[in-house]
Amino acid sequence: DMSEYMEAHSVSKLIGSPPGYVGYDEGGQLTEAVRRRPYSLLLFDEIEKAHHDVFNMLLQILDDGRLTDNQGRTIDFKNTIIILTSNIGSEFLLSHDEDALDKVMSLVKQSFKPEFINRLDELMIFNPLNLKIQMDIAKKLLLDLSKRLSSQHILITFDDQVVKYVIKHGYQEEYGARPLKRFIQRHIETLIANHIISNVILPHTPCEMYIDHDQPIIKLT
Repeated sequence: DMSEYMEAHSVSKLIGSPPGYVGYDEGGQLTEAVRRRPYSLLLFDEIEKAHHDVFNMLLQILDDGRLTDNQGRTIDFKNTIIILTSNIGSEFLLSHDEDALDKVMSLVKQSFKPEFINRLDELMIFNPLNLKIQMDIAKKLLLDLSKRLSSQHILITFDDQVVKYVIKHGYQEEYGARPLKRFIQRHIETLIANHIISNVILPHTPCEMYIDHDQPIIKLT
């Protein structure tokens, strides 16, 4: 999460603290991870938030394929896959304008130095999550919830209408998938928790959630 690396001194988090500073023996968060697991996929999320010193460090990695940590060890990045994500220009994509892609690429070139862009193998633009993908995500979130509950011997399944209910009330194109998770926490998990507390749902007793008049209902099966 590059929002944690917005200050100049934050580079030391990645390669390790200098001698005499706290954490010198621990190594850097980035260099130590790659040293231990050289065949890795590295994701730098929201790269536009990083301090320019972090970009200078990335230039060295992308150019030379290696980086020296705080203890003088050369860390080999040649077997890593590096992915950088950014929200730059997302407002253009949400507008669905015909020239949205051109506007995004223009803004990317304004935001990042040419020598940095020139070292990237590919620039990819992702469209907002469509309804089908959102439904797949909602299904997975509900399945994960069911698995978590089953580990506590609470056996519950979700009708397909519950997925549509979550999408209907929780889907917000501009915010991606996060609102779905929040909606499930507030309206699905809370309902289940209340039923558990009131002993409507008991351990080892199968039950199902369905939708009736746009309201989630839990019944024993």
